[in-house]
Amino acid sequence: MLTERNDENAVQAPAVSTTRSPAIQTRLARVMCIEWLGQTVASLCWITSVFAYGITSSGDYLQLFAASAWLLANIATAVTTRAN
Repeated sequence: MLTERNDENAVQAPAVSTTRSPAIQTRLARVMCIEWLGQTVASLCWITSVFAYGITSSGDYLQLFAASAWLLANIATAVTTRAN
C-alpha cells in the first residue's frame, strides 16, 4: 500500500512556465493555418521547379522572382502577426 508523504523540508524544483506570449501563440496559429501552409508549400514547389528545369531565359528569372516574392510575403505575414 502506498502512503502519501508530506515532507516540509523537501526541496522542490522551480516551476517552469510553458506558456507562450499571445504574440507567439498568434504567430503559431497563423503558421499552422492550412491556407498559410498551402501557400508556402506552393511557393517552395514553384521555386524548386525553376531550378529543376533550369534558368535559360529572362522568363525563368521572372518566375523565380515571383515565387520568391510570394514566399517572402508569406513569411512576413507570419512574422508581423500581432496579438489582439
